[in-house]
Amino acid sequence: MVVDEAGTDLDLGTVRAFVAVTEDRYFGEVAARLGISQQAVSKRIAKLEADLGVRLLVRSRNGADLTEDGRAFLAHARALVGIADQALDALRSRRRALRVDVLDTRLSSVDLIRAFHQTVKDADIEVITSNGLRSARRALVHGSVDAAVARVTGPLEDDLRHVPACLEPLHLLVGRDHPLADRRAVEMAQLSGSTVWMPGNVPGSEWAEFYCSLGAEFDIRLDTSGPDFGWEYYVEGIGSGEHIGFVGERMRVPWHPRTVQIPIVDPAPAYPSSLVYHRQNRHPALAPFISFVVNNVPPFDPRRQWLPEPDRAAFAAASAPRQG
Repeated sequence: MVVDEAGTDLDLGTVRAFVAVTEDRYFGEVAARLGISQQAVSKRIAKLEADLGVRLLVRSRNGADLTEDGRAFLAHARALVGIADQALDALRSRRRALRVDVLDTRLSSVDLIRAFHQTVKDADIEVITSNGLRSARRALVHGSVDAAVARVTGPLEDDLRHVPACLEPLHLLVGRDHPLADRRAVEMAQLSGSTVWMPGNVPGSEWAEFYCSLGAEFDIRLDTSGPDFGWEYYVEGIGSGEHIGFVGERMRVPWHPRTVQIPIVDPAPAYPSSLVYHRQNRHPALAPFISFVVNNVPPFDPRRQWLPEPDRAAFAAASAPRQG
């Protein structure tokens, strides 16, 4: 719609029909060009004249001729149609990548995105990092990203949707001189009373909430003292023997000669992530991405794995069709 100063709404379809009539003169030819009936052309012209309160065309056996008001309006009508066509062409020719937000490119969420990219021909994907769900949800609402892989906690905005996407088993990271360093696996009970160093646990973040739940469940104290200088310094601190830490099983942890990564079992804690998206987002690659995630979500086994209570229902439901 185009609105004039008096508040009249001009339907772009009626303006386009008017311009076409001035070029072809015959309503039948205009109908063929626009792919509508001749009667529809007549109705559009009548509506435009009613909206403007003037007569624009005079019809005769020799076609349609412009009235004085029609000639005054024609240049502006052509400009309106031209601007609209330019806007449509700009959008149609703009091939924008699917923008997916992740917390860190070292996490297994990037493996999920990469696997989707390898299954879809000519898929153009841009991975964007942020500080988690708090910034991702705003970006989704404003359309600056198309999807986000993050742990979902609490209610989301009305137009945001999410589906279970990843379960990342946790490993224990210790120095080579640590008493557990020679174990093939570490039971959760063996970590009771331990202090785990996690300088990146930002207060109020969804991952800090996860580890707080884990600590409360298994009597593990979290040392969040920092600053957080990044993964290389974190691994170096673990290798020095001063701390122990948690990392994801498939996480690309920087290599250090003095560290050992050990699976945790009985139960195996797993960090849950979901794919979050806006229900009105129409990016052509988003729907296939959602389907890919739904069809490849890892099963949750409550007998072997541990999740915080708020995450269990969603992942158990996603696993249900695979069981039995």
